[in-house]
Amino acid sequence: MKIKEIAEAIEQYAPLRLQEEWDNAGIQVGDPEAEVSGILLCTDATETVVGEAIERGYNLVIAHHPLIFRGLKKIMGRTPVERAVAMAIKHDITIYSAHTNMDSAWQGVSFRMADKIGMTNVQFLDANGVDPYGQQGCTTAGCGVIGDIEPMPAREVLQRVKAAFEVGAVRYSGDGDTLVSRIALCGGAGGFLLDKAVEQGAQLYVTADMRYHDFLDNNQRIVVADIGHYESEHFTKEIFLEIIQKKNPTFAVAFAKNETNQVNYL
Repeated sequence: MKIKEIAEAIEQYAPLRLQEEWDNAGIQVGDPEAEVSGILLCTDATETVVGEAIERGYNLVIAHHPLIFRGLKKIMGRTPVERAVAMAIKHDITIYSAHTNMDSAWQGVSFRMADKIGMTNVQFLDANGVDPYGQQGCTTAGCGVIGDIEPMPAREVLQRVKAAFEVGAVRYSGDGDTLVSRIALCGGAGGFLLDKAVEQGAQLYVTADMRYHDFLDNNQRIVVADIGHYESEHFTKEIFLEIIQKKNPTFAVAFAKNETNQVNYL
């Protein structure tokens, strides 16, 4: 099977037209016509991950975050991105990403977050009215999710979140004793959806990359928690795995063993 067929399967699930204008999803480096020898799944296609693909003899790396966000004018090994690109080219490895298109897809990143903590009645927090799959009248794209959970204090919900997402530390504001039965979630940087979470009756909003003034401007309306960018999205690899196994269950495919969060906690 060719690499482009794997890309097509992912893009049926998360069409590229769903990506934000600033994003760079799709093939970053490599030959879409090459036959797949093995697939390595990760959140970030770092030098270490590309090195692992070389060691395994795999020629396709699928990452959530794009390796190349901005144009590269030179590839001289001066930066981690330049070195990863050079390694991939030298060893005929294709690097592919599904980023904001996977964030916005039905059963995408935020839906997977909801699954991890046992939410029910999950829907888009901000459905955008886009019909990405060519089904007339079908709106199945948006940002973030909102749904229900059995009532419990916010502090207990955050302990569940911390365990489920392997979080080193949770930053939050608001009353930890607030009874929570409705939660909003957004993988990655989700500060822009805070007002939507409040409007739709969430008592707790879980996301990442919240600024101090995001917490301050919330004015204690709901409990707001920042669990970290990597932590909120690293289970995206599971979605990739399911898509690939449905396409061909016999492929050599693995999660990167050498991938690590670039943010550490003391």
